[in-house]
Amino acid sequence: MSNFTCINCDARFANAEIQREHYKTDWHRYNLKRRVAQLPPVAAEEFQQRVLTARSATETAIEEQQMSIYCTACRKQFGNQKAHDNHLNSKKHKDALARFVETEPQSSSPALCVKSRVEPRPHPALAAAAAGKGRFAFAERAMQIDEDADDDDDADFEDIEEEEVDSDEWDKIAENPLSERDCLFCSEQSEDLVANLKHMSVAHSFFIPDAEYCTDMEGLIYYLGEKVANYFICLWCNDRGKTFYSLDAVRKHMLDKGHCQMLHEGVALAEYAEYYDYSSSYPDNKEGMDIDEEVVPELLDGDEYQLVLPSGAVIGHRSLLRYYKQRLHPERAVVLKKSDRKLHRVLSEYRALGWTQTQQQAAARKAKDIHLMKRVQSKWQMQLGTKANKLQKHYRAQVLI
Repeated sequence: MSNFTCINCDARFANAEIQREHYKTDWHRYNLKRRVAQLPPVAAEEFQQRVLTARSATETAIEEQQMSIYCTACRKQFGNQKAHDNHLNSKKHKDALARFVETEPQSSSPALCVKSRVEPRPHPALAAAAAGKGRFAFAERAMQIDEDADDDDDADFEDIEEEEVDSDEWDKIAENPLSERDCLFCSEQSEDLVANLKHMSVAHSFFIPDAEYCTDMEGLIYYLGEKVANYFICLWCNDRGKTFYSLDAVRKHMLDKGHCQMLHEGVALAEYAEYYDYSSSYPDNKEGMDIDEEVVPELLDGDEYQLVLPSGAVIGHRSLLRYYKQRLHPERAVVLKKSDRKLHRVLSEYRALGWTQTQQQAAARKAKDIHLMKRVQSKWQMQLGTKANKLQKHYRAQVLI
């Protein structure tokens, strides 16, 4: 009989090595959690069965999330099974189904519900980088140039084999159907870019944020059209809201929700950085200044307990907080210590008149007793005034009239 056991899993082992490996398994952790919940342990076979069941349920849920259901009668597409089931119980679907059965012959009628797998769409910025344009593509080219320079300098590095990418892979990204003259929110087509911006401003209240700093207005409008037409992304939700599957759907959403505007704050600022130049708003802006030049901060003066900023403000260490909290008045005049010469002269005259040290102690004791009596008297007067209610200037009896 083996001495190496696990009380939580009710199992025995041949040696200590197997026992230590058992303590690292998911089966042992699962039984530990069941023991905390005051539940009986689970055997290894049952635990494996539960793991397989949970994995299959997770895979099924992921597949359902990626499945799209198309209703042939209503010509509508739904992102999940629950939305499709609610649609089947609606009155509009029943009426459309009746018309569909009447118009389509029974033999040649297509399937009523068609399930298809929805491929996730890439972000417009990543798609632009894949197409060879945008700031991501520029960053990748810069990194590639730096890597090539490093390879040339160091001859010890091995040659890196670059994988050739077929040009057909780039053809999967469709061309932007909207030009600079097409409205982003409706099918209106203007004569030029200025007329298009005027139409979107008047009809849809759309405006370009920080237009005075926009350096490529035409490229910005083209990029927004690519987001709306190719990837069906709302300009305000920006991949945070509902997923759309057609240009009409995303246009209807922006018009209904009032999202006819750009999200130009937070992380979204980096997405449009290629089309803006804010260097003219810098306080130290000069003509011909290189905005990409590295800025070297000024060295701060001070010691280990305080720092002096360029503006002159002083930042102190937290250990000196009690001193910084003091409210001192620098304008207050300093009172100089009086000279003791006059006092010595007076005391010498008193001693000449026969005033001894004993009389001095008696006078000090008498002054101390008088001060104590005054304090006791003021204390009793306050107690007496409180009892007689003499501290209240205006008193009104609280009686019902």
